[in-house]
Amino acid sequence: MSQPAPSPSRARRPLISPAITDRAFSPAGVLIACLAVNLFFVVYFLTFAFHGEAFSDTGIYRQWAAAGFDESRLQGLPTPWVYPILALVPIAIAGAFGPGPFLGIWVLMIAALNCLAVGFLTNWGRSRDGARAAWWWLLFVLIMGTLGFTRVDGFTAPVVLIALVFGVGRPALASAILSVATWMKIWPAAVLLALFTAVRSRVRVVLAAVAVTAGVGIAALALGVAPRLLNFLTAQGDRGMQLEATFTTPWLWLSVLHVDGARMYMNTEINSMQVDGPGTAVASFLMQPLFVLAALTVVGLLFWALHRGKQRGVDRSELLLVGALTMVTAFVVFNKVGSPQFMVWLAPAVAVGLAHSWRQWKVPAALLIAIAAATYVVYPLYYDALSHNDPGMALVLTIRNALLVVLFVWSVRRLYLLGRGAGTAPEPTAGDTAASGSYRPAPGN
Repeated sequence: MSQPAPSPSRARRPLISPAITDRAFSPAGVLIACLAVNLFFVVYFLTFAFHGEAFSDTGIYRQWAAAGFDESRLQGLPTPWVYPILALVPIAIAGAFGPGPFLGIWVLMIAALNCLAVGFLTNWGRSRDGARAAWWWLLFVLIMGTLGFTRVDGFTAPVVLIALVFGVGRPALASAILSVATWMKIWPAAVLLALFTAVRSRVRVVLAAVAVTAGVGIAALALGVAPRLLNFLTAQGDRGMQLEATFTTPWLWLSVLHVDGARMYMNTEINSMQVDGPGTAVASFLMQPLFVLAALTVVGLLFWALHRGKQRGVDRSELLLVGALTMVTAFVVFNKVGSPQFMVWLAPAVAVGLAHSWRQWKVPAALLIAIAAATYVVYPLYYDALSHNDPGMALVLTIRNALLVVLFVWSVRRLYLLGRGAGTAPEPTAGDTAASGSYRPAPGN
């Protein structure tokens, strides 16, 4: 006997009214949200800038700019050449009008890049899937708070997002953008490796990267700083195990429990809190080859997934995005440095992944929101307590690091499934337009 149809009052209703979601995902809704989030931080930081103050690492950047990046005038400060040379460009721009407005100009530039990234992600308001992803991106920016606005990493994250939007559809342009970002902070090289693996026209990727690098080298020669061009590769090679790094977690607890003389201490030379204890010297030495081995393993897995997947028509855009997330997560997990701003590295691939397939990417999206929240609780909210062996904050940091490992495992598993032919094509939405070719691979690329 057939069951009676449920009454309208008992029918399942959406948690949020479709009218509300339609407004939220409309071009005007996304624009208002983007402006609201970024203007909130602009206004917040301007309260410091109006008093001639800096905030967090921008205080160091401001002194670098005021000294003309001359190390002889920077006694007691980290060298500016700890960063690749293009990182000094936004620092110089922010410092062009003197130390007073430095912070305001700095934050305005990052806010503008964040909004530009939202524009590309949503295909300038034409992609509803992109609009949903943009809301996630803005939520991540909001939760990360000041961490996304006071470091050079805040410039590179939206730039990498824009490069991933172009993706396999325009590999030369994506490679050029990623190369510029790499010469600001080294981590976008992980995404560049994933791009090289995923696209058909690898020659275009290489030529674009070589062209950008040649331009950087010529500029360095013209400015007389060519001998320092690669200093960033060795500037922090001798540093120990940073407090927040994933692999430091066992020594974090040894310090909290006061076992075998384990302790936390400030490395004043590089302005970093580190952990010392039994075996930390060996672990610090081994982390470098382990880091390289992890990166090479992910590259090998990427090539395997592409080779196996080609027989089944692998989605190269999905392969690029998953490969980028896997590579970048490896850069975070297998790093003896664990600075809180590193979490912004993970967001671009997830944001573009959500626009590509919300269903496939909702797990890493949820994980990364939890990671961002735990990161902000640890730093800047309760970092002083953590650095004084507070067990509660040590537990929060441990959970954050465990979530990073889970994210890495998810990424590796997803790559494996793509190689086995378990990848799915993007979920089309009626009337939706993919942004700039990233959400579907363009033929012949």
